[in-house]
Amino acid sequence: MLKLSVLDQSVVSMGRPQDESIRHTLALAERCEAWGYERFWVSEHHSLSSIAGTAPEVLLAAIAARTTRIRIGSAGVMLPHYSALKVAEQFRVLDALAPGRVDLGLGRAPGSDGRTSQLLNPDRYASERFPQQVMELQAWVTGHTMPAGHPGQGVWAYPTGVTSPSLWILGSSNYGAQLAAHLGLPYAFAYFFTDGVGVEEALEMYHSQFRPSAYLDKPQATICVSALAAETEEQAWHQFQSRARWRLDRDRGLARPLMPPEMAVADLSKEDKAFIDAMRSKALVGTADQTADKLRALAKSCELDELVVCTWVHDAKVQSRSFELLAHVFELGGAPALPALEESVI
Repeated sequence: MLKLSVLDQSVVSMGRPQDESIRHTLALAERCEAWGYERFWVSEHHSLSSIAGTAPEVLLAAIAARTTRIRIGSAGVMLPHYSALKVAEQFRVLDALAPGRVDLGLGRAPGSDGRTSQLLNPDRYASERFPQQVMELQAWVTGHTMPAGHPGQGVWAYPTGVTSPSLWILGSSNYGAQLAAHLGLPYAFAYFFTDGVGVEEALEMYHSQFRPSAYLDKPQATICVSALAAETEEQAWHQFQSRARWRLDRDRGLARPLMPPEMAVADLSKEDKAFIDAMRSKALVGTADQTADKLRALAKSCELDELVVCTWVHDAKVQSRSFELLAHVFELGGAPALPALEESVI
C-alpha cells in the first residue's frame, strides 16, 4: 500500500500574522498523526516573506512534545549554514524527546538569497564541503566520534541513547541523488520545486549507484509533491489559484505571502493565464478520489511506496481538510471525517 507523509512549510497567508503559521503547523502535526500519516516534516527558509519556517530544530521540539507515533523530521536542515557537531547535538536532543522517530533531512541549498546566506555563514565555500559535513554528522548523530587525525577525534554529540535520527539527503538535482547513493542513505527528491523535471533521472541514478551501508541495506526513496484535495473539483481548482499565483510571482523574483484565491487571479494578463493553465495541466488537484488517483499513478510511474505531500492554500482550514480527505481515501487508519467545511470558507 502507498504510504503518505506530510511536508508543512509554515506558509504565510496575506492578511494573517506570520506567527499564526507556526502555531498552525503544530496543530496540523497533531491532526496528521491522528489521521495516520507516516511522517511529518518541516522545512528551513530564511528572509522569505511567504514562509515562516526558519528554525526546524525548534519547531520539531514542539511537535515532538505534542505527538507520540508519527515520524517527525526536517526537510531539511541547510547544513552548509551550520556546524555539523551542533546539528548532531540538536537532533540527538530531539531523538531523546521522540526516541526512534526522528528524520534528519539535509540540504545543500541556502534556502534563502545570497546575501542572507552570507549572514548565516560568511564562508562562501561552505557548500563545497557538504559531503564531508554529511559524513561528520552521520558519525556524530549515531554515537560515534571522528577518526584519528580529525580535529573532532574524541568529541562526542550528546545526549546518547539507544536510537538515533535517520539521515536523509534532499535535493532537486542529480547531485543529491548521487551523494545519497554513495553514502548509502535515504533520498528525497523535491518534485514540487521543479514540477517533476529531472525526477526520473535522479531516481534512476540513486537506485543504480546505491551502495549498501551500515545504515541502509537497500535504496529508500521518496518524492515531495504539491497536492490539494477538496469536496468538489471546482473548490479544489479555486483554492489552487493561490499557489499558482505565488509560483508565477516567484519566477519573476517576487516572494510575498499567499494571496486569497480571488485576489490571486484578479489582475492576470493573457500570458499569466497561459502560465497558470500550463501549471493546471500537471497539478495534483481535484476531489479526494481524483487527487488520490493522480498520486497513485505518479507513485507507480516512479516505483515508489511513499509520497510526501505539501499543500499550499491561503486558508489553513482548507489545507487541513485536504490532508483529512486524502487520509480517508488512502485508508490511513485515522480519525473519522469531519463535517464538510462551510461554503463561505472554500
